[in-house]
Amino acid sequence: MGPHPAVAAIRLAVRRVLTDILDDHGRTPGRPPHERPSSPLVLVACSGGADSMALASALAFEAPRLGVRAGGITVDHGLQAGSDLRAADVVVRLRELGLDPAESVAVTVGRETRVAHSASYRGGGGRRAGGPEAAARDARYAALDTAAERHGAAAVLLGHTRDDQAETVLLGLARGSGIRSLSGMAAVSGADGRYRRPFLQLDRQTARTACMVQSLPVWDDPHNADPAYTRSRLRHEGLPALEKALGKGVVEALARTAQLSRDDADALDAWAGRAEAGVRDADGRLECAALHALPPAVRRRVLRRAAIEAGAPAGSLFARHIEEVDRLITAWHGQGAINLPGRVVARRQGGRLVIRQG
Repeated sequence: MGPHPAVAAIRLAVRRVLTDILDDHGRTPGRPPHERPSSPLVLVACSGGADSMALASALAFEAPRLGVRAGGITVDHGLQAGSDLRAADVVVRLRELGLDPAESVAVTVGRETRVAHSASYRGGGGRRAGGPEAAARDARYAALDTAAERHGAAAVLLGHTRDDQAETVLLGLARGSGIRSLSGMAAVSGADGRYRRPFLQLDRQTARTACMVQSLPVWDDPHNADPAYTRSRLRHEGLPALEKALGKGVVEALARTAQLSRDDADALDAWAGRAEAGVRDADGRLECAALHALPPAVRRRVLRRAAIEAGAPAGSLFARHIEEVDRLITAWHGQGAINLPGRVVARRQGGRLVIRQG
């Protein structure tokens, strides 16, 4: 008798991702051992919650069958009393699954975040300002990046599910930041495709069921039910209200929207990359007439790229900023310079658009 359907589903999802990782590193199952490069190490980011514990269990099962080394990292954000003890407990669970290395990394979260040390790590991470949710996320990724580089990991698996994707799409829609925000989380992201999300096509209940039938203990983070957090309100109030009004299938539809939006955004980004060379003069300045001739979606991408190249932080550059710069092209009435994040200034001068730090 085969495994429970939920367990089979999470294992299949992880097997597919591990096969992709092996292909990326020149190793495919079935090749003679003497022709294979050394086994890649794949880490799982595990909070101890149902999604990441299900992911850790699937990685522990599939990795040795494909000749992949598997380890786990848990990040202690230090936001709750006893978080260090809980992180230590997660490490024990990871080791019981057979993952090695298995360790915790402590971070300090505030307006600025910094990776601190754990029992098996000494080092520092990046700082970045932001709200509490963004600050915790930045700290977590900084810690995971550092751990992956220290261990030479080929990839880090993340337990985001289809439900998380739906929430991300709705948050992007609420910000009104355009099609890229609606594309949600990518299945592969980060430097050199470091981060992989095997569960984006699986719902949260599948992961929880897989833990239950395998008798895996899980920890439910109280922050996930705290209405002080935007995502928590969306999860427990917003999405249920949408499903009540529109019927079941909202989560699936939003996840499908994410993939369609990502495909469109990728195509438009590629178009903008090709178009940029044709709208600059011999000195590299943007020509307003040439920009005006571009489709709006392509032109705004060119403007955004130019602003980022000039020093505007991508995470602080919103649609409203680009719209103001766009008016220097499409609705020019002699208006003054536009101030952008990062002390970047955009102004129109003699038929050219100049974007630089001022």
